Amino acid sequence: MKNNRKITTTDWLIIAGLLLLSLIPAIAGAVRMATVLGGAEITPENARFISTPLPILIHIVSSMLYAVFGAFQFPRGVRHRWPKWHRWSGRLLIPAGFAVALSGLWMTLFYPWPDGDGIALYTMRLIVGTAMLIALVIGVEAVRRYKFAAHGAWMLRAYALAMGAGTQVFTQLPLAIAPDLSNDAMRALTMGAGWLINILIAELVIRRKIKRQPQRRPAVV
Repeated sequence: MKNNRKITTTDWLIIAGLLLLSLIPAIAGAVRMATVLGGAEITPENARFISTPLPILIHIVSSMLYAVFGAFQFPRGVRHRWPKWHRWSGRLLIPAGFAVALSGLWMTLFYPWPDGDGIALYTMRLIVGTAMLIALVIGVEAVRRYKFAAHGAWMLRAYALAMGAGTQVFTQLPLAIAPDLSNDAMRALTMGAGWLINILIAELVIRRKIKRQPQRRPAVV
């Protein structure tokens, strides 16, 4: 069911921006999936995925679902115009989000480290994956208690962390332009910047929503 609320230009810009942010990681994921499923020649770069393919395949598929469907969850006009779609797609997105976080943690813990990763980036991956899980759990509990504002805030935080791969395409551009600068510390710095930028933007959006909410006046005794 839908109501008469219009989807604004801002809503469409949010959707388009989030879809574009997920485009390059989605293409990279599709290429990785084809490599794993297509029997590609084993190299030092892909050996860990080919030897144990299930975690990376789960991560790629769930990340694509989470990124694409999640882009339509946050614009206010979409939520209000199609509330049933918002609820039903959320029932797909929540398991996908857990799959993203859990598969990411599994790969961090059990896959051999790729070249360029060090203890700093390893620690960041563990923190981000755990933080995303916590955000999802709190978000699910909030909607179960009909605390919809808190639900939206925590789901936005989880989505922001998951979309770090999209922002990291831009934060790692200096290393692509000047490979001589690449080392463990710089890779950790540029990867961490992607997650940090996303979570700061998410917190800014959440604070703006809180300010827009009408303040309850104290009861007159």
